[in-house]
Parts: sequence; C-alpha cells; structure tokens
Amino acid sequence: MANSSHQFVLILDFGGQYNQLIARRVRECGVYCEVRPYNKLSMDDIKALNPVGIIFTGGPNSVYDEKSPHIDKEIFELGIPVLGICYGCQLMAYTLGGEVATCISSEYGKTETFYDSSSALFESSNGISWMSHTDYVSKLPSGFKGTAHTENCPFAAMENAEKKLYGVQFHPEVNHTQNGIDMLRSFLYNVCGCVGDWTMGNYAQTAISAIKEKVGDGKVLLALSGGVDSSVCAALLSKAVGNQLTCIFVDHGFMRKNEGDEVEAAFKDWDINFIRVNAKDRFMARLTGVSDPETKRKIIGEEFIRVFEAEAKKIGKVDFLAQGTIYPDIIESGAGDAAVIKSHHNVGGLPDYVDFKEIIEPLRLLFKDETRKLGEELGLSPTLVWRQPFPGPGLAIRIIGEITDEKLLILQDADWIFREEIAKAGLDRSINQYFAVLTSMRSVGVMGDGRTYDYTLALRGVTTTDFMTADFAKIPYDVLETCSSRIVNEVKSINRVVYDITTKPPATIEWE
Repeated sequence: MANSSHQFVLILDFGGQYNQLIARRVRECGVYCEVRPYNKLSMDDIKALNPVGIIFTGGPNSVYDEKSPHIDKEIFELGIPVLGICYGCQLMAYTLGGEVATCISSEYGKTETFYDSSSALFESSNGISWMSHTDYVSKLPSGFKGTAHTENCPFAAMENAEKKLYGVQFHPEVNHTQNGIDMLRSFLYNVCGCVGDWTMGNYAQTAISAIKEKVGDGKVLLALSGGVDSSVCAALLSKAVGNQLTCIFVDHGFMRKNEGDEVEAAFKDWDINFIRVNAKDRFMARLTGVSDPETKRKIIGEEFIRVFEAEAKKIGKVDFLAQGTIYPDIIESGAGDAAVIKSHHNVGGLPDYVDFKEIIEPLRLLFKDETRKLGEELGLSPTLVWRQPFPGPGLAIRIIGEITDEKLLILQDADWIFREEIAKAGLDRSINQYFAVLTSMRSVGVMGDGRTYDYTLALRGVTTTDFMTADFAKIPYDVLETCSSRIVNEVKSINRVVYDITTKPPATIEWE
C-alpha cells in the first residue's frame, strides 16, 4: 500500500495495543505511514518500501521467551533510523546484545521521568510519561547510552545517535505522556529528515488521478449508507469519474430524524446517479415480534443485502464495486496469523451478490479523522462530514425490545432534541458519540394533576480515541437539565430521562 509520492514511515507491529494510535500520531505530524505485521515482511520487502524511518510498536511478550516476536538483526544495519517503543525498545536492546530482565517493581500509568535534553528526542529535562511494562532494559547494547530514567527504570530511553537507533520504554503516542507528540515529531523531522508532505489536499489529487486511471470509462457502484466513510467515498469517486458512479442509498427506516432526506439533499448537486430506496415497510415486516438484538442485526443485515441486490440488478453489469473501507478496518481485520480484533463486512473478499469484476476501496489508507479532512477538502456537506457514528441497524438497536412505528417516532424526536442541545452547547465536536436509547422500562410519573405511566429514555455520551475503550462524557448538568426538560415536555410517552455514566468496559458504547 505504500505510496511512492510521499515519504514513508514503516510501523512494524509486535502486537501492541496502541499500534493504530502510533500511526495516527505520525500522520498528525504530516508524515505518511503504514502499520505492518512484523513477520510479514522480509528484509528485501522493507528495502523495496524505501522507508525514511521505522517504528517498532509495543507488545505483550517478553523478548527472552523463544516464542516471542523477534526481528532480523539486519534491520539495524540498513542505515534507516529506527525508534523502538516499549517492547520495541526491549527488542532492539536484546537483538543488539543488551540485556532485558523482569522489573523488581513494574511500572504502569503516569510516571515521573527524567530526560537527557541533549538527545535529539527530548527538549525538556523531566516530565510525566505513560508506562506499561513488566520487563525493562537492564544492560545497554554496545554503542548505546541511556537518555532517560525513572525511579525504577534506569534506561527509560536509550540511543545510538551515530546509527540513528532510538528506544523509549514509555509510550509517547498516548496523551498521558507530556510532550509525547513532540518526541515523535523530533524523531521524524530531526532524525529521519521528514519534510511533512502528507496532506489531504495532496492525497485528494493523487487519489482522484489514480481512480480515473483505474476506472477509465467503466461503471462504478457504491452502497451509500450516509455515514462518513461511504459519503466521503462517494464524493471522491464523483470528483474522479462523475456520473459513471451509481450510489444506492437503502433507507431502512431506522435513520435519525430527517436524516434520510439530509443524505439525499447533500448529494443533490453532485455529478452521480443517486438512487434512494425507501424500504422501511419491508424491514419492519421482517422485524415484527423480534426483540433479541442479535436477531435484529442479522435480519437487517440480510435484508439490506437483498434490497441492494435487487436494485443493483436493475442497473445491469458494473465494472467496479466501491466500498468505504478505511485503514482501521484493514488493521483490525488482521492478516494470516496476525491477531484479528474484529471482522469487518467490507474487508477481505468480494461479495457474490453483484455482477462486477473488481473492488475498489479509495479510502483504505485513511484513518477516520483523515477521512473527515478529505470530506472537507472535497466540499462535502458538513452534516455528513461530521455525522455522528451510527450503527448499520440504526435506531433498531437503540430501541430495547420489539420495534414499532410508535417507538421509532418517539426515539427520533427525543434523539433529535438531545443532538440539537449538544450542538447548541458547542459540544458536538468534543463528544465522540452521543445518542438516545428508548428503554423497554416504564415508570410512574406526574404531569399536571395526572398520573403517567410512560417510557424511560436513556441518554449516552462518550469520549474516546479508538472506540475500543471509552469514558462517559462529562456533559454539564445544565445541558442535561435542558435536554431532560425539553424531551419530557415535547415528546409524548416519555416521563423519565436518565444519563448513562458507564465506561467501556464493562459496558459497550451501544446498548444492544
């Protein structure tokens, strides 16, 4: 996947939990990078990629265990700068003749660290770093010097500046490490000689040219959900091939209030063939009497394929099926014996229900934040660029229990109020995901002089960097109070509003 038009940094993954975060940080510094499994590239492959720098991720293993990931010593003799992080630091030390041992006292979390400011990586002499290790470098390899230490870790960083080999025991990529991004930037610019040529403007031009060349005069078909990824994919393809692109928007009826109309309006003036299929009745018929969330998901997924297939057949043969696959999907789906975090429906194969010859995924190099930047660069409507993450089954899995038309309208109205007030408070860009859930619980309430027995609505807001873990958003009480007051007064059949303050884990972000 490496793009020869940009300087390239190779991130070798040794099973680290922060592998994506390292890549995001590098790209935030204006440098293109990719994450590859450590055991999938030969030395010849690495040379062919021609990276300006290499970063080793962390990992859960101990380097002195024979079954742990190891690396060919030749990688340190290529003349390419290398930065080892956590396990990567230990691996560098061990491979080059140093020693790694189990800590007398493990270090986890925020740790006061003292730096040698003469190092190319560090500007300050002390600060807080994020540690997560049981082993540590106990003896440096020949030619290395220690450049940082903590109370329990004598070599919290090391370097051989002459050979441009650097290692840090802590994690500069996490926000908890003070000046961590500056350390990565120093490695990239001061050591690797990066110039910062990774921008969305450059990427858009390169991608449009590549799509034009690949597609030629062929026809392209895209399943447009209205989400960020598929919408940006549609915009990019439109810029490249215009009305050779057909977008099928299957509206299953479980979108948020007015959202189906907003998606259609957003693409009204784009040079594409836009087909909207209003299939709510068809989906509702399949879901009658269904309460189990997994059954809901499967029914909706299967029905979506059937609707999309029926519409695609009307078009006839297409040359390319486009998908909005983004880079985290590729990483998380794994390859070979690499760890699979989760499987993605749009990775790893060609669906057999549409007649086409090849698949194209023009966003497969981008992270979510880069995808949004690309959408802005292409002039896509902000309502789509900054659309909240939304599950494929939509509101069907935000209604606990059986779905009815009445419940759907209740939730759409309540969710709209919540989103409107969050936007009014200026919190819509700082809360990563926020939504309403219509529970199946009813409780007694009082309105005026009368007794009510109506639904409880749950509000959910989270902050997260990767959606694998999340904290509940600390929404100000006055904002929550306004949301509650408006929902109870403006939406019939709700008399109680609660706010979910559970983290992930133990909870998931969605309720179903």
